[in-house]
Amino acid sequence: MAVERKKILLRMDPVVHDALARWAADDLRSTNAQIEYLLRRALADAGRLPSGVGRMRRPGRPSKEDDDE
Repeated sequence: MAVERKKILLRMDPVVHDALARWAADDLRSTNAQIEYLLRRALADAGRLPSGVGRMRRPGRPSKEDDDE
């Protein structure tokens, strides 16, 4: 069963958003996925990432194996 994802409103400087969107495109991620990736990395670096956190999907187009799930 899929877990419903939380939705938040995030306000940020347009210049920061543009830089983040370019970085996300370079990594083949959406801007939203890039934000989540960076937050997870920051949590892990700080030792605050909970052990029960699910895996993020890899960047780019889903593989055929992912379609079978």
